[in-house]
Amino acid sequence: MRISHWLNLLSVAFFTFGVVFVVAGARAARTGQSATQAPAAPVISPVASVRQIMNGIIAPAATVIFESVSTTITAEGTEEKAPSSDLEWAYVGTNGASLVEAGNLLLMGRRAVDQDNWVTMSKALMDAGQEVLAAVEAKSADGVLAAGEKVNMSCDACHMRYMRN
Repeated sequence: MRISHWLNLLSVAFFTFGVVFVVAGARAARTGQSATQAPAAPVISPVASVRQIMNGIIAPAATVIFESVSTTITAEGTEEKAPSSDLEWAYVGTNGASLVEAGNLLLMGRRAVDQDNWVTMSKALMDAGQEVLAAVEAKSADGVLAAGEKVNMSCDACHMRYMRN
């Protein structure tokens, strides 16, 4: 009987120590993981030039936005053009998002010509792209038209100051 009593006592002791070690190990892993195993920030290596971003992303995206809403008056009458399906609205929205992301690209690394006007003008492009996204969300052709004008103004202002041949 004594042996079974000691075995029971040892079993309870081992079980208790096991629980304590598991809890302590989990706490150590949690605090150690957040301090030592935090995900490393990705290395960002800009590849495209400003001209490539302009020609490959900004100009095509702006063109889609500009051409998505229009009014044409002819001898036959007035023709209104605006996105009419969810797919067409999504396409305009994708191009608005492209403008926002292209603005981010213009601010990366050595692409930022200065930290004053370049940043302000890049952010103006990004804000205009955000307005396109809001207009698309509301399915507002007038909103896309107004946002498109802001896209145009941000492009014109930047080109007047920084355009190089």
